[in-house]
Amino acid sequence: MPVARDIMTASAECIGAEDSVSDAARKLTEFGGGALPICGTDDKPKGVLTDRDIIVKALGKGRDPQQTKAVELAQGEAVTIGADDDADEIFATVARHKVRRLPVIDGHRLVAMVALAEVARALLSAYLRKCPGEYR
Repeated sequence: MPVARDIMTASAECIGAEDSVSDAARKLTEFGGGALPICGTDDKPKGVLTDRDIIVKALGKGRDPQQTKAVELAQGEAVTIGADDDADEIFATVARHKVRRLPVIDGHRLVAMVALAEVARALLSAYLRKCPGEYR
């Protein structure tokens, strides 16, 4: 079964906890993603900021995106997955926390992001390699 390090996006851009929501929006636009991990000065994930968070929690509530810090929009503790956790653990974590993307950590350091869609594709690919004649 594939593990997170086999599935994850090669690198993860992080937004600093003290960076503005405006900076986060620019970074999301630049990298074409829908979510950014929020990292502290220790490189540990403090949460995840999504494009939806920016719209609903900042803009929709009239908050100034240049004055609002990324960490102010994070909810609770950061939900992460270990680089060596397998696909079953990723699915369980996604389901338990009702998220679609997870920061991947190696030790306590952020190394990448993994999306639910990436896990599904990897499992399908592994299955098709295992049973090549069934669906062709």
